[in-house]
Amino acid sequence: MNSEKTYRRVRRPRRIIGCLAVVAALVVSVAACGGGSTDEPGGIDISSGSRHVNLAAYAVPKVGFDMVIPAFRETPEGHGIGFSQSYGASGDQSRKAARGLPVDVVNFSVAPDVTRLVKAGVVDEDWEDQHPNKSVAFGSVVALVVREGNPKNIQTWDDLLKPGVEVVTPNPGSSGSAKWNLLAPYAAKSDAGKNPDAGLGYIRELVRNHIHVLPKSGREATTTFQQGQGDVLISYENEAIMLERDNAGAPASQRVEYMVPSDTFRIDNPVAVVNTSDDLAAARTFVDYLFTPPAQRLWAQAGFRPTDPAVAAQTRGDFPGDITKLTTIEDLGGWKDVDKQLFGSDGAITAVYDEEAGS
Repeated sequence: MNSEKTYRRVRRPRRIIGCLAVVAALVVSVAACGGGSTDEPGGIDISSGSRHVNLAAYAVPKVGFDMVIPAFRETPEGHGIGFSQSYGASGDQSRKAARGLPVDVVNFSVAPDVTRLVKAGVVDEDWEDQHPNKSVAFGSVVALVVREGNPKNIQTWDDLLKPGVEVVTPNPGSSGSAKWNLLAPYAAKSDAGKNPDAGLGYIRELVRNHIHVLPKSGREATTTFQQGQGDVLISYENEAIMLERDNAGAPASQRVEYMVPSDTFRIDNPVAVVNTSDDLAAARTFVDYLFTPPAQRLWAQAGFRPTDPAVAAQTRGDFPGDITKLTTIEDLGGWKDVDKQLFGSDGAITAVYDEEAGS
């Protein structure tokens, strides 16, 4: 499948060189060791415990797990369970798990990355039915991040196609977030898939004239933008929130702001238990906790949209923006059809990237 490809540009090498440094610097893997953000308050190493859970996730939710895991360990059910964590591009993490990476729980950007593990025999076929919301504990929406003051006056998807506007979004060959990012304008311009030619026409112009770097993951794309490349970052809303918070005290040239387009896309990031886990009970207990109100409130604090209806209602004010149309993956026929038609080896968006790589 082309969803496993890594697209590479051969044009504009001067821009790609800068991105390679980002890729090298951001192979995020948090092993079972003390120190850093993986420690609980007071310096308690979260890798310690009489039982253990290995978590493999896409790059973006680390900020949330840094809050949720310590809270889980404070519960009677989580007491004595230690954690190892690995974060990276969703597709890469999925392929590693399919090849035998020791892992108990996975949290990926897109459902097809879990489906790969079903085919590999390490995740149950009914994984979506084992937890609420098709095993989606938290999610987000596609947002646009701009420099403070919005110097290019970016307000809508059309504004990304203005002459001279440079857009940062990751590589759809390795990153699940890239797929969500591209589906948002595709859905907006195609009227939720009813006019695919219009949607693809927009994507073609965006990729050809406005996307000049291809970071490997959503987190690498964020760092690329932080380092000064691009005018607009297409991103998860939670990444935009994190970036705005982190840069609040930075020099004016480094501060950012974000907006959620009125016509955008809902992001669902599934979680699943690996059935070859050495401690299935611990893995399942942890995943169960992710859907509880206390964990849902922590996800909201980290900038993710909770999927529990009651907590979502309580935290609605934390997520500003006037969304008039929120398209979902189901509106486009589901991931099985979308991956084949748009991102598979013969997919239409795949073809757009292949054209650019060969030009």
